[in-house]
Formats: sequence, structure tokens, C-alpha cells
Amino acid sequence: MITSEVGERALARATWRLVPLMAVCYFFAYLDRTNLAVAALTMNRQLGLSATAYGFGAGLLFVGYVLLDAPSNLVLHRVGARVWMARIMVVWGIVAAACAAIQGEVSFYVLRFLLGVAEAGFFPGMILYLSYWFPAARRATVTGLFMIAVPLSTAIGAPLGGLLLGLDGTFGLAGWRWLFLVEGLPSIVLGALLLWLLPDRPADARWLSADERAWITDTVAAEEAAVPAMPVRRAVLHPRVIALGLVYFAIAFGLYGLGFWMPTILKTSLAIKDNLTVTLLTAVPYAIGAIAMVWWGRRCDRIGRPVPHTLVPMAAGGVLLAVTAFLTTAPWLGYLGLCACAIGVMAAFPCFWTLPSAFLSGAAVAAGIGVINSIGNLSGFLGPYWVGWMTDLFGSATWGLVTIGLVMVAGAGLVSRLRTAA
Repeated sequence: MITSEVGERALARATWRLVPLMAVCYFFAYLDRTNLAVAALTMNRQLGLSATAYGFGAGLLFVGYVLLDAPSNLVLHRVGARVWMARIMVVWGIVAAACAAIQGEVSFYVLRFLLGVAEAGFFPGMILYLSYWFPAARRATVTGLFMIAVPLSTAIGAPLGGLLLGLDGTFGLAGWRWLFLVEGLPSIVLGALLLWLLPDRPADARWLSADERAWITDTVAAEEAAVPAMPVRRAVLHPRVIALGLVYFAIAFGLYGLGFWMPTILKTSLAIKDNLTVTLLTAVPYAIGAIAMVWWGRRCDRIGRPVPHTLVPMAAGGVLLAVTAFLTTAPWLGYLGLCACAIGVMAAFPCFWTLPSAFLSGAAVAAGIGVINSIGNLSGFLGPYWVGWMTDLFGSATWGLVTIGLVMVAGAGLVSRLRTAA
């Protein structure tokens, strides 16, 4: 609980000056990463991509992504967020727009890999950046507000993508090419703006008064000092870091396994021909998930128990998805299972990301967050590929969805063993 009047004022100003900007940036990061799911409604047929080839390409982004997460965070910790985040955004925006030039499997794979390399470090860097500005008692709330960009990017981006597909043939370009082009360019503009809008540390924020800057700096420093120092080399191999990476793998397995396939699954299982209707149905669980993410994060800060707040939505979403995946004769009940899983994933995120800073500080937390994100995002490759392979193997996505549910339940079981004093 923050009791200082100066502290409350400082955190309120930091929240409203930084978090919306960070959320908008992450909105386009996640949109450029996952708009492939909407493009696939027409792109796969035009390029002749099988379900396995599409799933492999969708996941290939994360191969380049995971290799550079931890090094990127260490660079950010050394040079500052302003320049480093601007560099990341401009480069990924260029690559995202260039995906409009995909011609076949090879160029599809190459550009997806390069997009992952370009985006590497953005998300863990933003999580690290929040730890510079907000004490532990407020972190789940601001993380939830920042990460609301994930469900909103699907809730807004999926219907937007459906509309862009309607530009098919305009100036001789396929609708999916317009989708990549239009949705990639804003990231370039935002990246340039970060050079003026994103202060590196509280001490650099001119919009805070001197006592507000001092309060944030001193409070965060005191919390860091209370955490035993750990060398970076030890942090990246720490058993708790590895375990948190595996838990995040389970959460992200649900996020990306569903995210890249939901429009295609809905179009097939519900026999819907209109792409805009499919994208609107895709948006529903993510719109609800946005509300759940903010409410659950605030509840976590108020009660102060991040482990059960991470565990419960993971387990509930995983069980409901695995059970309803078998209801092939009642596809709308299956849709409710997809919704439950998506909402569970969203609710787990803000609480989970309070856990690393409970035992890491300084450069160690920068490296630890990078490693956790890298391990977790391996599922960004395996999840889409696994669902595609299972779909080709069995003729439906049922067993792919069951697997997602079981992995999430296993992750919930693991996080239950990571209880901390926080």
C-alpha cells in the first residue's frame, strides 16, 4: 500500500504518462507479430501453404526472438530504454511492412525469422522498464494496464484485418498484402517518437517535480537493496528463473497456440464463410480478456498473492479448453472453451510478471527477465507448429487444443511450487 501523498502523486503521473504510451507500442508489436492469423484466411490458399507449413512459419518468428532477448535486456539496462526501444520499433516496423512482399514458403520463412530478430527484446525490455518506475505494490496493476495491449490488439486488430482483407485487388495487391503494409508502418512512426517521449529513468522525467522524482528513485532503490545481489551469470542459470521460464512457456503456449489458429479454427468449426464475421468472433474473448487482465492485476496488488493469482486462471482456462475441444457436435460450446482459455491466459500475465523481481535486482533482473521470456517464447514456435501438425495429422484441431489445455494445467501445477513471501 502506498501511503505517501508525494508517492501517490508521483505514481499517478508516471502511470498516465508512460503506461498508455507503452501499451500503444506493444499493441503494434503484438499486432505485427500475430496479424498473420487473419492474413492466413486468404494468404495460405493463394500461396499454397499447408497447415504444417503455415504453423512452422508462424512459429519461426520466435526462433530469432528467443536468441536475443537476454542480451537485448542487458544492453537496455546499460544504454537506456529511450534509444534502444526506438531502434527496436523502427526496425521491426520495416520488416513487418516488408511481409507484404512474401512470394512463397522460403520468403515467408525468412521474413518471419527476421521479424523475430527485429522484435527481440521489446517485451522483456518494457517489463524491466516498469521495474525502474514502480514499486512492487503497484507492479501487477501497471503490468496489467501495459499488457492490455495484447487482448486489445486482437479485439481491435482482428476486425481491422478483416476490413483490410476487403481491399483485395486494390492497386493490384492482395488484401493480405495490404494488411501487412498498413499495420507495419505505424511502428516506424512510434519508434521515432520514443526518442522524445520515453525518459530512461525517473531522474530524467521533467514532468515530475523534484520531490516526486526523488520519491520514485529512492523507493525503487530501497526495494532493490532489500533483494540479495546476484551475479548475472548465476541469475541466468538460477533454478527459479528456469522454472519461471517453464511456467511462462505454458502461458505463452496457450497465447500463441490459440492466437495463430483461432480465426482458421472458427471458420472451419462454425462453417462461417464471411471473414469479417470470423474476425469479430475472434475479437470477443480478447475484449473480455482485456477487462479480466486489468481487474485481476489490481486484485493481485490489493491482496498481495501473485502465485495463486497466476495459478487459478491458468488451470481454469486449460481445463475448460481441453474438455470443450471434444464437443465437435456442439461447436458453439467449443467456442466458449476457446474464450475461457484466452481469458485465462490474459488474467495470468500481470500477476506472473511480478515474480522475477521478488528475488532478482539490478542487472540480474534484466538478464533473468530476458531468460524467462526466451524460454517462454519457445512455445511461440512450438505452439503454432504443433497445432498445425496435429491438424494435418488428425484432420482437425481437436488434439492440438487438448494439448494446449494440458500444458497450461501443467504450468499451473509448477507455479504452485514457486510460492514466495510476495
